[in-house]
Amino acid sequence: MAVLQTTNEADLLNCSNQFLLAMPGLTGDYFAASLIYVCEHNEDGALGLVVNRPSGLTLIELFAQIGLNTKPAFVDIPVLSGGPVSTEQGFVLHSADYTTDASTALTDELSMSTAIDTLRAISEGRGPEQYVITLGYAGWAAGQLEDEIARNVWLTAPSDTSILFDRPCADRLNAAASVLGIDFSLIAGRPGHA
Repeated sequence: MAVLQTTNEADLLNCSNQFLLAMPGLTGDYFAASLIYVCEHNEDGALGLVVNRPSGLTLIELFAQIGLNTKPAFVDIPVLSGGPVSTEQGFVLHSADYTTDASTALTDELSMSTAIDTLRAISEGRGPEQYVITLGYAGWAAGQLEDEIARNVWLTAPSDTSILFDRPCADRLNAAASVLGIDFSLIAGRPGHA
């Protein structure tokens, strides 16, 4: 007699290179109204960057703080709060036209770097064409993200570099929702039960 084995759908979930959209019911939480790009998701957990929350610091200010030459062009570029973990560490999510030994390829179009060399290259005008710079990251332990998705904390959507690089921070969450044909203003704060 053969034994039928079932597979838990959460075991198959891989959110790498996806957006996580905080569901409207997530209020009063650090991640309320957040859009997260998931850089890595595997059996050990997940790492992502919040890509729609300005930190209050501009790129010109960050460069000045770390002793890099600055240009007036950087005055309006926000540095984002990437998450509550390691908020003193910088992460650069950038187009794959620029790589160093310290860059990690995420897709054919995107790489991530935590190296000061990438920031130096940006400040000198020889870095990636497109980039988002964050301080900190969001992290999940093994199974934690799957559990949160199952509890309707997050909605997943395909990532889109035009949302990351061509949209203002304030528009990114709704732009990601519209890829799914969703208007977040029409979603109730709590899930319904039949």
